[in-house]
Amino acid sequence: MIDGYRGNKDKLNDESLVMRCLRELPGKLDMGILMEPQIVHAPSNDKKDPGGWTGFVVIAESHISIHTFPLRGFVSIDVYSCKNGMDTDLILKYFKEKFGLKDIEQNFIKRGARYPKKNIY
Repeated sequence: MIDGYRGNKDKLNDESLVMRCLRELPGKLDMGILMEPQIVHAPSNDKKDPGGWTGFVVIAESHISIHTFPLRGFVSIDVYSCKNGMDTDLILKYFKEKFGLKDIEQNFIKRGARYPKKNIY
C-alpha cells in the first residue's frame, strides 16, 4: 500500500498516464494481466473528496489499483500480490517518478504466510 504526497497535479489528473501505469507495471514485475485495466473519473463530492481518477487491473497474482486526487497532490495505490519476492523498491521508484511524488508513505504487508503447499480438498 502506497500513499503518495505532493505529486504533480497534471500527472495525477492524466487519465492516459494512470492507464499506462496499470498496463506497464505488471510486466515490470513479471506479472500477468488477466483483463484490460479499467479507469473511471470519480467526481468530487461535498465532503472531503475533490475527485480524480480511479483505475484497476486484475492480474494473475491479484490486482493493482490507483486512486488519484489531483487537487490534493495525493495518490493512493495498492499493489496486491501473492507473488513472493516482489521488488518493492522498484514499485516505489516507479510511482514516485510517474506522478512526481515528493513524499511516500508505504505499508508492505506479507500475506498468506500459512498458505497451504498442497490442495487440502
